[in-house]
Amino acid sequence: MTTGVNHERERLAKLARRRRAELGLALNDVNAKAAGLSKGTWQRVERGEAIRETNYVKIDGVLNWAPGSALSVLEGKDPIPVEDVEGAPGAVVAKLDAAQIGEQALDTVQLALLATTKDQTADEIRAMSERVVRDLIERGYL
Repeated sequence: MTTGVNHERERLAKLARRRRAELGLALNDVNAKAAGLSKGTWQRVERGEAIRETNYVKIDGVLNWAPGSALSVLEGKDPIPVEDVEGAPGAVVAKLDAAQIGEQALDTVQLALLATTKDQTADEIRAMSERVVRDLIERGYL
């Protein structure tokens, strides 16, 4: 079980209830079973109680969140909503706002720089990463 602090589970509960309402899903046995969950497990999430870590990915699926989103919420991050791509079975598109895209881009650039530079300090890598993301934004890519 994940041992997230109570307020983190409460935040997940609030976000899960809101997302379920957005999707028009009833919290019932039929929807829970379709997600591979018991109704009780789903209810525990929405009450802010801990569940087995392996069940969080099932919560992601039923709420149309990217895999790992529920666990990310427990770490203080935001879930990433996804939707199916019409005509491409199994493909999904993530719905990120500009701030999330910038954060994702920054993380990606920093990881790339860490993997390819030996002599740069953390501050230099951070500055280069921020510059790349700024350039991408100015050029309209982000």
